[in-house]
Amino acid sequence: MHHDRVRLESFPTAEAMASAMARRWVSQLAGRSAPPYRVALSGGRVAGVFQREVARFALEQKLDWTGVEFFWGDERCVPPDHADSNFRVANEALLIPCGISHPCIHRLHGELAPTEACALATNEFRQFCPLNPAGWPVLDLVLLGMGEDGHVASLFPNTPPETAHSNQWVVPVIGPKPPPQRLSLTFGVLAAAREVWVLASGADKAPALTASLQTDGITPLAQLIKMRSQTEIAGEIAIFDRP
Repeated sequence: MHHDRVRLESFPTAEAMASAMARRWVSQLAGRSAPPYRVALSGGRVAGVFQREVARFALEQKLDWTGVEFFWGDERCVPPDHADSNFRVANEALLIPCGISHPCIHRLHGELAPTEACALATNEFRQFCPLNPAGWPVLDLVLLGMGEDGHVASLFPNTPPETAHSNQWVVPVIGPKPPPQRLSLTFGVLAAAREVWVLASGADKAPALTASLQTDGITPLAQLIKMRSQTEIAGEIAIFDRP
């Protein structure tokens, strides 16, 4: 197991996890010395709970969002008001309630042709993110979920390595579930982030998490862990309690 590369934290329920991590992030934002700050949000049920809790704590604390730039780790190729849109979830749960202005929102344009959407996203990363010595854009925080197959963002076990590990920053991918056409950040961008938080829930994902934590793991999450010095994994206790 990657004892030196992961920090594991368990919670009694997915809701408790989402609330605790939301409070932690709001406290982190409130304590930062100066903007700018770049975050990539994720999709999924737990992400929606997390984002609603972030909005609740942020409004309670009257958090100043100045300088926070919002990106996304992946997106389905649907319009932004579609029920499957990761942007729509975040917009309704967090961005609108907190009055986040559009110039700070850099969504992945799932309604466009995938190559056009990737080019547009790449330009926005180049405009708003510093680059590390290897030439990757550096996000301050990437928030991820984890699938039953160990996928992160929209990098799946069957995503060709030349796509997932491309030197491109955003790529079109085909997922195993509908809608299949997706846009995703590549491993290079995820690995370059200052912090990565994986919010994992569902006891049915326990085998994937166990496999991902092995030093010889091959799941997408395992690949990401190997590329980073530290990855935070938070989950409900059930996901850690099963082999």
